[in-house]
Amino acid sequence: MGKAHDASLRLGIAGLGTVGAGVVKIIQEHAEILAKRCGRAIEITAVSARDVSKDRGVDVSGYDWVDDPVALAERDDVDVVVELIGGSEGAAKDLVEKALAGGKSVVTANKALLAHHGYALAKLAEDHGISLAYEAAVAGGIPIIKAMREGFAGNDVFAVYGILNGTCNYMLTAMRETGRDFDVILKEAQEAGYAEADPTFDIDGIDAGHKLALLAAIAFGTRPDFESLQIEGIRKITAEDIAHAEELGYRIKLLGIAKRLNAQVMQVLEPCLVPLDNPIAGVEDVFNAVYVDCDSADTAMLTGRGAGEGPTASAVMADVVDLARGAKIPTFGIPADDLAVPEWMDVNDTVSAYYLRLQVLDKPGVLADISAILRDRGVSIEAVIQRCRDPHKPVPLVITTHQVRHGDIQAVCAAFCKLECVVDEPCLMRIEAL
Repeated sequence: MGKAHDASLRLGIAGLGTVGAGVVKIIQEHAEILAKRCGRAIEITAVSARDVSKDRGVDVSGYDWVDDPVALAERDDVDVVVELIGGSEGAAKDLVEKALAGGKSVVTANKALLAHHGYALAKLAEDHGISLAYEAAVAGGIPIIKAMREGFAGNDVFAVYGILNGTCNYMLTAMRETGRDFDVILKEAQEAGYAEADPTFDIDGIDAGHKLALLAAIAFGTRPDFESLQIEGIRKITAEDIAHAEELGYRIKLLGIAKRLNAQVMQVLEPCLVPLDNPIAGVEDVFNAVYVDCDSADTAMLTGRGAGEGPTASAVMADVVDLARGAKIPTFGIPADDLAVPEWMDVNDTVSAYYLRLQVLDKPGVLADISAILRDRGVSIEAVIQRCRDPHKPVPLVITTHQVRHGDIQAVCAAFCKLECVVDEPCLMRIEAL
C-alpha cells in the first residue's frame, strides 16, 4: 500500500473518467496551495478504474491500483473515498455503503445514487459521525449545494428552480439560433461531444430530475423523492415552437421547479416558456443556472458551466477541502432523522398560464370548434397565432392561455385529440413568469 503522512488527508478515487482525471490533475498541480488552504496535505493513495492501461492524460502510476473499487472502502491508507463511477446501483452503491459503514467519509458526483437512496445513505453517514458530500452532483462548477446548506441557512426557502442540464440547454439554444429541428441538432450535439451516444438521461429530463430531487430535499428539509417527480423532456419541442415562443416574447427552457405551497411541495421538471426579460432566459448553450427564492436574501441566481472536467472536478475538490478542514454538515442540511416525508402537490392542481400548439386541417370552422372546447372548460385565451401555408396540409395553431388549472388544460387537450381537424398530439408547455 502507498505511503502516507499521518497529517495528510488520504484519498481513494474510484472512477478515472473525465472528472476523476480532472481531480487527479488538480491535486497534482495545486498540492502546495491546497495544503496551505487546508492546513494539511491532500494526497491520493489508491485509485480504481476499468482499464489500468488507458491513457487518461494524467500520471497515476504513483498510486496503488485497485481492480475492485469496493476494496477501497477497506484500505487502512484511505481516509476519504471519492466515488466517480456513477449509477444508482451496482459498484457505486456498494462502495459508498461500505465506506460509510466502515467510518470513511465519501465525496461523490453521483446524483442518481443520491436521488434514489439519499435518505438511507445520509442516515448511514450520520450514524457513523462522518460526511457524505456531493457538491459535484448538481450543476457542475456552480457551488449550489454549499450555497443552499450554508449561504442560505438563515433563510426560509420558498422555491428553487433553474436550468439543470447543459445538453438540453445547448440543444434548445442551437435550435433557436439555426432554425433546425430536434433530430438534426441532437446528431450535431452528439458529434460535438455535448450529448451521449445514448442521450436518454439528458433529453428525457432524468439527469436534471435527479438534481432537482436533491435541491428540493435541501430547500424544504424533506427526503429526496425522485419517484414522485413529474418529468418531461424536450423531445416534442420543434424549431417552430421555439420561433413561436420568441414571437410571443418568451424563450423555451427545460426547467426544474420545486416550490412550497402551504403544506405541500410542487416538484416538476419540464420545458417552460420564460419571459425574455427574465435573466434565466439569457442563460444559453451548456450553461446551468439555479434560482433560490427565500425570505431574508430575497432571490439569488447562480450560473456557470454545469458539466465538464474542470467545473465538476473543481466541485469535487470543494468537498475534499471541506473534509480536510474538518467541516461536517448534515447531508441535506438538517439531521437525517428530521427529514420529513414530503406531501407532494398533485400537478393537476397547480395553476399556470400555458402555451398550446395544435396541428390542424386548414378548413372553415376549425377555430370555432377549438374555441368552443376552451370556452366550455373555462379556459381563457390570451393570444392566438394562425398562419395558412398550404390549404392541402395541416398547419400550426398556437394558443396561449391565461391562468388555468393543469388538470383542466389537460382535459382540453384530450378533447382536442377527439376532433377530426386535429391531426397530431397537442404540444403543451407551462408559461413560467418566475
